[in-house]
Amino acid sequence: DGRVSSVSVQQLIEQISCMNKAKMIDHVGGVEDGAYEIYNYVEKIIKQDILGCEMTDLEGKDLGNKEDSTAPEEEVFGDVLWDAHDEREQMEAFQQASNSTCELGFEKYFERLNDLVAAPAPIPPLLVSGGPGSGKSLLLSKWIQLQQKHSPNTLILYHFVGRPMSTSSESALIIKRLTLKLMQHSWLVSPLTFDPAKLLEEFPRWLEKLSARHQGSIIIIIDSIDQIQQAEKHMKWLIDPLPVNVRVIVSVNVETCPQAWRLWPTLHLDPLNSKDVKSLISAECNSANVKLTKEQEKKLERHCRSATTCNALYVTLLGKTIACVGNTGNIDEILQQCCQCQDTVSLYRLVLRSIQESLQSDKEKGLLREILCVIGVSHNGVSESELMELYPELTSAVLASLLHSLHKMCLLTYGCGLLKFQHLQAWEMVKLEYMEGGENVISAYRQKLVEYFTMQLRVLIFICFSFNSQDRVTWRSADELPWLFQQQGDKQKLHKCLLNLFVSQNLYKRGHFAELLSYWQLVGKDKSSMAAEYFDSLKEYEKSSEGEESMICLADLYETLGRFLKDLGLLSQAVAPLQRSLEIRETALDPDHPRVAQSLHQLAGVYVQWKKFGNAEQLYKQALEISENAYGAEHPRVARELDALATLYQKQNKYEQAEQLRKKSFKIRQKAARQKGSLCGFALLRQRALQLEELTLGKDTPDNARTLNELGVLYYLQNNLETAELFLKRSLEMRERVLGSDHPDCAQSLNNLAALYNEKKHYDKAEELYEKALDIRRRALAPDHPSLAYTVKHLAVLYKKMGKLDKAVPLYELAVEIRQKSFGPKHPSVATALVNLAVLYCQMKKQIEALPLYERALKIYEDSFGQMHPRVGETLKNLAVLSYERGDFEKAAELYKRAMEIKEAETLLIGGKATSRHSSSGDTFSLKSALPPNALLEHGQR
Repeated sequence: DGRVSSVSVQQLIEQISCMNKAKMIDHVGGVEDGAYEIYNYVEKIIKQDILGCEMTDLEGKDLGNKEDSTAPEEEVFGDVLWDAHDEREQMEAFQQASNSTCELGFEKYFERLNDLVAAPAPIPPLLVSGGPGSGKSLLLSKWIQLQQKHSPNTLILYHFVGRPMSTSSESALIIKRLTLKLMQHSWLVSPLTFDPAKLLEEFPRWLEKLSARHQGSIIIIIDSIDQIQQAEKHMKWLIDPLPVNVRVIVSVNVETCPQAWRLWPTLHLDPLNSKDVKSLISAECNSANVKLTKEQEKKLERHCRSATTCNALYVTLLGKTIACVGNTGNIDEILQQCCQCQDTVSLYRLVLRSIQESLQSDKEKGLLREILCVIGVSHNGVSESELMELYPELTSAVLASLLHSLHKMCLLTYGCGLLKFQHLQAWEMVKLEYMEGGENVISAYRQKLVEYFTMQLRVLIFICFSFNSQDRVTWRSADELPWLFQQQGDKQKLHKCLLNLFVSQNLYKRGHFAELLSYWQLVGKDKSSMAAEYFDSLKEYEKSSEGEESMICLADLYETLGRFLKDLGLLSQAVAPLQRSLEIRETALDPDHPRVAQSLHQLAGVYVQWKKFGNAEQLYKQALEISENAYGAEHPRVARELDALATLYQKQNKYEQAEQLRKKSFKIRQKAARQKGSLCGFALLRQRALQLEELTLGKDTPDNARTLNELGVLYYLQNNLETAELFLKRSLEMRERVLGSDHPDCAQSLNNLAALYNEKKHYDKAEELYEKALDIRRRALAPDHPSLAYTVKHLAVLYKKMGKLDKAVPLYELAVEIRQKSFGPKHPSVATALVNLAVLYCQMKKQIEALPLYERALKIYEDSFGQMHPRVGETLKNLAVLSYERGDFEKAAELYKRAMEIKEAETLLIGGKATSRHSSSGDTFSLKSALPPNALLEHGQR
């Protein structure tokens, strides 16, 4: 009733009000409303402060729909569909893997991992191998923590694969997540394909492109990579040469490691020695105040000597088992039972039976069996509330007691609010103990889940029609139901489930495009049939839609369908649903509503891929105008429209207009990031600013010089060029005094200053500094060093920009030479360098010199990517232009025809996605458009 209910609550409120990291929500009303309000607030905190998503606050502007006060969930990363649930699952997996306090003598392994990072490129992935439960995940997570602490300039991307067949083991989702994390760290706003085959094919190019933007090392870690479905087929990028600043570490089980990977450098985890075994068991016993006698310790030491009894998981489980019964039972008796268990699965069976014996009734034992089996057959786990709905006789007291025992003994764990098996061996044990009937028993439990989630779906749809709710399908129904039908082999029900528009919408909006596509392939439908069936279902649904809320929801469904068809490459079919979405929103809301801008933006995207640039420009401009009126001129949504227009102008070779829009967009994003304080190092900038006084008064040291360099880079990111110049100059002067003017660190400062002057269009100053940096690096570094290649590239581009083509030629030739030494003569990177040099020769009217370079590049591309790859098409087009200019019209026509065939084939495959265009009058890519300003600056290495 609005009053404080007790003195203790009053004291709590007073304590909270004094804290700066607490939020008190004052609510009067029903419990459910209060819980909903808290949920919304916590969700906002997670998205904005933890995941760094852009939340849209309209600051009280009346836009006719209260739900538009925040950005639709799928748009928090621009046009990229991102599943916050998948990201949270990875964060939890990392925390779980690293929660052991026992290091198990990992120091020797840490040294080997550190050596890998420091080794000269190119270097193949490192294989961390060991038996099941040997501590691979623990080792990698502990090493990641050390790297994050001691090497803040190193970007570490990790993925912990869970159980086979779970979402975390789907190759397309893993590659998409890694690509998006790279894009996020490089501030790149760029379209990303959703076609799983294309995504896997393009990842090496994304990795090369984005690694070039990162000034420091990039380490990619994939734990339990052998659990990925068809790992060898879908992870083919691992066998290609990696970019010079990228290192890859993967862990595998010895038994399931693909044969081809066994040739890689391998770090094998040895069995635990007697000292580690004793330490691990003692830690578990001490936590329960259990003391072992000397005789008992010796018995355990003798037992834990075989390969299957001295791994980390077995010994941990053994210690927990002894500690659990130590205070209440006979330790010698349990020790005797444990010594009869010769592997982890049999020890798990002993643990389960001891839990069964502790239960008071057969009913509780039956519930224990049901809980473990239903969790095991699910896709991603089961929640506590779902278990209680599945088994109404299960009370919360019994469930809490069971889960406490199962969690304590490492059988179950929590992930994203779902109960799942902590280790694969625990699930193997449950199958042996409870599922002697094999597939028939598994199928029965899956059927129970099918019935449950089918009922949930019906209830949700009934609620949505009764109360106009837009939350028609939860992510749980969408995750579990289609997958269960797939596992059961019930194509008819799977087909029907996919035609539930809300199930498909939920999967698509959360970025599970590959999963959705695989379901359709299973039911035997091609892309066109799929599109037609979705459209028919939508038309049918539209007949029953009445009222504003239903029509708004209908518009969302049409938009989702349009985007899905665009991603499939069905451009002509994508226009109709997007157009219908636009019409509904204009009618149901208002022509100036932000959701209308969203429709315009998506429709324009289709026209861009379709090469109908005039239509696209008109739609983008309308979307920009609506967004500026709705949100204000400096909102991230406005930046999004500016970026889209800039990309469009770039495709039309309107580089000056594109550059103006990109700068405007970049300033908006910087301002938004500064306000939020959670992106791109601005928090670091504020911390560094506190050290300025110390730096000013302190001694000249290499560390202080490095800090000044980093401050210069960070001010550059804020577009504060004058302040950035001061810090970069001071860094250079200090380095010259402390280290000498020929030290490689001085070359780094010279490079950064040159990049800054280049940005300010002071080309003469930039040229002088780049030349000094090149001179130092040529004398100090190896001929194929990435820092040397960096300076060579940027000085060559500057010479070209200044019209000094004769000076640019030897540097472009040197770039070819460096890439050949780094990657070998037949690597695609060499072909790209050859094309750059050929382009330059064409600008100098030296077509004879350009011809063999193009031909060699074409051969490399064909050998590396195949005859129909876009890069082959681009090079053929350049050769066609060259042949035309030399008067060989017949050859030019033949080459151009081949190029167009590749282009048409690409349009059919990926929906007309525009690829980079190389012509005889321009470089392979525009440096200005391909790299953000901060990519031109080098951070100091720690």
